[in-house]
Amino acid sequence: MKYMVIILVLASAIMWTPVVADEQSVTNAEVRALIEEIDQLYRSESSYAVFEMEIVTPHYQRTLAMEAWSLGTKKTLIRINAPRKEKGVSTLRIDNEMWNYLPKTDRVIRIPPSMMMSSWMGSDFTNDDLVQEFSLFEDYSYELTTPDSARDDLIYINCVPREDLPIVWGNIVIAARRSDHLPVWQKYYDEKGELMRIETFTDIRIFDGRKIPAVMEMVPQHKEGHKTMIRYLELKFDIEIGDDVFSLRNLRSPG
Repeated sequence: MKYMVIILVLASAIMWTPVVADEQSVTNAEVRALIEEIDQLYRSESSYAVFEMEIVTPHYQRTLAMEAWSLGTKKTLIRINAPRKEKGVSTLRIDNEMWNYLPKTDRVIRIPPSMMMSSWMGSDFTNDDLVQEFSLFEDYSYELTTPDSARDDLIYINCVPREDLPIVWGNIVIAARRSDHLPVWQKYYDEKGELMRIETFTDIRIFDGRKIPAVMEMVPQHKEGHKTMIRYLELKFDIEIGDDVFSLRNLRSPG
């Protein structure tokens, strides 16, 4: 009987080993696909967006009306249309270079790579959040994780940036819906593992045939009373956009 039990245990192990390995390979493929989908969620071969950014602090609240153009993952132009005080302020990224145009002083300022993680226009979003120089899919490693408060309908992925990049985050944990891979929240941690900010995605709508969260809210965890919301009003994908849109000339004098 003793030998029979050992034989049965070994047989069970042999039968289950290929299944576990198969499930792991499927899981890895799903994680890779999910990260790529999230990376491309708000952009495509080309895109155009009309959106608002509401910045809330304990001392003031203001809303910027903006529009943005992108070409692939290497070119982005953002322009503020209102209020009048900030109208015409623009941001351009081409590959790894970025510039801001300030119409009041008629100056174009180059933003160095070390400033990509700095605040954009006093908001809780960084320069990189807006122009997306760094890609989750290309510049991070990622693996499944299971937080203490995990829900069965969500997938949780831990993303760690490459060490050679000027990214201040120690890691980012993403929660996405299993059903359609839409992000629910992203939590940003510093290199010591301390939670620094939480970004949530809500108000799912259809833009140009694509299902997308229309509202993103960023809340820093160490600045009480601060938050920034982006609300998409219009999004178009795979439209014709000329290269001349992404130029310093157009940044300064829009055509």
